[in-house]
Amino acid sequence: MGGAFVAAAVLARLGSRIGLPTIPLFILAGMLLGPNTPGYVHVEDPHQLEMLSALGLVLLLFYLGLEFHLDDLKTGGRKMAVAGCTYLVLNVGAGLLFGFAVGWGTSEALVLAGVLGISSSAIVTKILVDLDRIGNEETRPILGIIVVEDVFLALYLAALQPVIAGSEGLGSTVWQIGKAFGFLLLLAVAARYGTGLVGRLFAIRDNELLTISFLGAVVLLAGVAEEFGVADAIAAFMVGLILGNTTSGERIRELVHPLRDAFAAIFFFAFGLSIDPGDLRSVVWPVLVALAVTLLTNLVAGLVTARIYGFGSRPAANVATTLLARGEFALILATMAATAGLDERLSPFIAGYVLVLAVVAPLVAGRSHWLARWLPGRDAGDDAGRPDRSTPASAGR
Repeated sequence: MGGAFVAAAVLARLGSRIGLPTIPLFILAGMLLGPNTPGYVHVEDPHQLEMLSALGLVLLLFYLGLEFHLDDLKTGGRKMAVAGCTYLVLNVGAGLLFGFAVGWGTSEALVLAGVLGISSSAIVTKILVDLDRIGNEETRPILGIIVVEDVFLALYLAALQPVIAGSEGLGSTVWQIGKAFGFLLLLAVAARYGTGLVGRLFAIRDNELLTISFLGAVVLLAGVAEEFGVADAIAAFMVGLILGNTTSGERIRELVHPLRDAFAAIFFFAFGLSIDPGDLRSVVWPVLVALAVTLLTNLVAGLVTARIYGFGSRPAANVATTLLARGEFALILATMAATAGLDERLSPFIAGYVLVLAVVAPLVAGRSHWLARWLPGRDAGDDAGRPDRSTPASAGR
């Protein structure tokens, strides 16, 4: 485990010097030190890090739940809902059509719909911070779309888990989905009405005891969720949603942040261990087609969002390119697919797709002003030729 941390840290530090995000670098570290590449093999069996990887996934979704507030849906209003649903319809719909087109199977198509349809909130947030776009007018719609995606993800994973697990017959499938949604409903009721009680239980002054308490709660409920057919990751998200709205929510966010970063690195590293680079050759064309589909649907979604909010071409380009990255959610689906024994081509496809977009998205987002020159809407109050804080030209302003 120590070697995995060191390898991930070294590659990430080297990549940060040229502006690369950490997720693909952690995956690359796992690929280089795993049993599927020549040279030094640090981890012979990827299952050796399986429990740590699961913990990293749980903490990733737990932290996302801490950052999510039910009030976000109310304050965003109709525009946020329309923009978010439009983005999902375009991207998830295109992903589903792509999944059926490649002909790997119905369950595989459902997985690919989520892989192509859901942005990486971690990379999107990092892009906004790195490019100094937090104060831009289009940032609120971008975050609103992420919120809508998170709500969709919770429902999607709950429905997908029993389907890809291979429930026997329609009745069994309906029963598994019913159990999953029933468990999620209990957590949703707790999030809506039990915040006061939960807040009193976690009103702990000592940071050590608070850390042990919330870790125990999230890991325990994630394990219980699996017994009900709910993915452990989505249960962790719901627990984060509950605790994030308590009086201790801010302290929990601060305490879990370094744990999330450390064990998430192991999650991505462990995923890299399972990838055989030789298998990537067999999915080169599907990856290229998927990239083209994602670029097109994000461009359309950016234009529609700009139309909804009355933006010009520059914000439209920023929306389209910022939401381009795919990351942690695609890897969650890859893990679920591998566990369910779906088509073996899914893992290398998702790995190649995520790796390319995780590297390309930040680079493209930083040069979105080039795309804006070709988009309609410059007369709507936006000068596509004018530099903003997200472009290198702003340095001399």
